[in-house]
Amino acid sequence: MNTFKYYLKLARPHHSLKNLFIVPGFLIAYLIFLPQETISHLTMIFCIGLISAFFICSANYIINEWLDRHFDQFHPVKKNRPSVVHQLQGKYIFLEYILFAFAGLSIAAFISIPYLMTSSMLLVSGLIYNVEPLRTKNYAYFDVLTESINNPIRLLLGWFMISSASFPPLSLLLSYWMGGAFLMGVKRYSEFQFINEPALASLYRASFRRYSSEKLLVSSLFYAVSAAFFGGIFLAQYKTELILLFPLYAMIFAWYLYIGFKPNSIAQSPEYIYKERLFLWFIGLVIILSMLVLFIHIPLSEALLHHG
Repeated sequence: MNTFKYYLKLARPHHSLKNLFIVPGFLIAYLIFLPQETISHLTMIFCIGLISAFFICSANYIINEWLDRHFDQFHPVKKNRPSVVHQLQGKYIFLEYILFAFAGLSIAAFISIPYLMTSSMLLVSGLIYNVEPLRTKNYAYFDVLTESINNPIRLLLGWFMISSASFPPLSLLLSYWMGGAFLMGVKRYSEFQFINEPALASLYRASFRRYSSEKLLVSSLFYAVSAAFFGGIFLAQYKTELILLFPLYAMIFAWYLYIGFKPNSIAQSPEYIYKERLFLWFIGLVIILSMLVLFIHIPLSEALLHHG
């Protein structure tokens, strides 16, 4: 029974908080299309979608932790993971992966074909990131970009809960992707600083052979600026009033980078970001202000984009 517990831990249910990245896609699609379905029906679809995403993401975590077990032994904290400490069997890991993946895709099929296809993309992205011969997590910059592509995929999941006949703006997807890349870049910077031994860090994560603290910070800046650029295009096209809140959005990025500078930073494990309570309160305030601005017209916002 204790061994069974260790297999379940590989699914990392505490990482479910990351599926909140589905919510913006759901809300944006809802505000654009104003669907005729009842709130109770949309709530049911949303809950079913979250359950499906949980199983798909857990399948990715299972394969990730199993294939990383020989590398995690060099990490000061991850060396205590069940896959490192206990003698788990590969055949049961594979069976667990298949069961979780099958459950996630089966539930996704109840929502729509586009939702099922996007769920499959999420599953494939986990294989590309973790499994040889590709295993993109071993290559600097590709590791960040292929891990953070889960962000726009999650946005698509939220979008397809509302609309199966349309596709979100490319500018929104690219902004979401680069925003996720910023989070992953800061995560790697925090890990690199936490381990504080380049040789040991490269044994834990192969991509660290090509990274340095400076490269990680500069690349994180690139991701943040790219996210702002594509986000600005989206806002200018769909709701210019939100541009007035841009300094607050920028503050979220700056604050998160500050968190990444802390010793043993929470940025190493974004699923624990709830421990940064003041930061979350600020994000909540920005979300509330953004929702309010969606329903008002501010002439000043147009002056930012037009002459005369």
